[in-house]
Amino acid sequence: MRAVYSYGVAGIILVAGAAWLATGTFVSGGNGPGNGERPIIPALHADASAGGHHAEGAVDPHLTIAERVAEAGGGSTALQSVRTETYQMQAFKIEVPLRGRTKAKSMATITPETSGVVTAVNVTKGQTVAVGDVLCTLDQGTRAAAVATAQAGLAQAQADFDTNKSLRDKGLAPANSVNALEAALKAAQSQFDQATAEFDRTQVKTTVAGVVQDPVTTVGSMLSPGTPCATVVELDPMLFVGTVPEARIGLAKIGLKAQIETVTGQKIDGEVSYIAPTADEATRSFPVEIQIANADGAVRSGITATAMVAMGTMPAHLLPQSVLTLNDDGVIGIRAVETGEVKFYPVTIVSDSREGVWVTGLPPRVDVITVGQEFVVPGQKVDATNVTGTGSTEASPAAATEGVQS
Repeated sequence: MRAVYSYGVAGIILVAGAAWLATGTFVSGGNGPGNGERPIIPALHADASAGGHHAEGAVDPHLTIAERVAEAGGGSTALQSVRTETYQMQAFKIEVPLRGRTKAKSMATITPETSGVVTAVNVTKGQTVAVGDVLCTLDQGTRAAAVATAQAGLAQAQADFDTNKSLRDKGLAPANSVNALEAALKAAQSQFDQATAEFDRTQVKTTVAGVVQDPVTTVGSMLSPGTPCATVVELDPMLFVGTVPEARIGLAKIGLKAQIETVTGQKIDGEVSYIAPTADEATRSFPVEIQIANADGAVRSGITATAMVAMGTMPAHLLPQSVLTLNDDGVIGIRAVETGEVKFYPVTIVSDSREGVWVTGLPPRVDVITVGQEFVVPGQKVDATNVTGTGSTEASPAAATEGVQS
């Protein structure tokens, strides 16, 4: 019986609804005919049409957070609060890191100027030598006798010249006899000089200072001009050889200061002494040499090292990394406040350090939004509170605007 009763009530409600729809009239407000009634079909169309647009208070999903905040506050007199700090332009040191190695300035092969058998080797490998030190000695052979003969001839020529001069002074010798005696004296002097030079060539001396290394000759070897007696590595000054990327070659100059650090932990100051006029075909970088003082020979040749070359300064700003943001086009920059209005500045990052990030593209003095930058848009009026003095960086405007220096 309960089921029959329930089905009966539902049927009555269904019939009543169908009868209402059949009338074709919708009564709004319950005021009866003539007071708010309207046809049902137009009413349904109007409601469906309203559903195709944003209802009052709805949010456009295409808006950014900052634009939504600005739209929500459009009818309000309260301004968005942000915090700013003032940053000024500074002189940023342009330092270019170079990877390379140390290299001896020269490696000289010392050879004799004459031929002969080695009778003595005066140095050993690893020995430090100075300019003029004897490395090896050749058999003198008849060279000593030739020096003695030439010396005797010179003495005789000098005596003949002196005797003739004394006689001429007394009028006992003709005046024109001096010419022949002067020629004989010069010839004797020349023969003596040649004999002495040839004798000295048996002492093979180094023309550079450094450390002796292989190849070193041995006693009994036959040497001739071009055959090495020993090799001397010049270690003072030492060189650092590396390459400068083509993007930085315009800043490279002879005389720039650099600091070199080797893989062994040595730190040495140096100075750029050579810049190649042409780039390497494979890497498109330019070979450079940095000269290093190495009087004590502590820096060895062939050690991997890194050089930090100071190439001058450029005007830039040091900012905390947290203030960087992107605009709608994906351009990196910062939001700042000018005369109470938000402005976006695109920036270029030139270096990242522990203290912050160095950027270019900003005016010399700028009030950067440090808190709230993601909730405002360019052109929006804001209530800005400047807290400069708790992390902002100041610098001399003159030093900041002097451009790239060397």
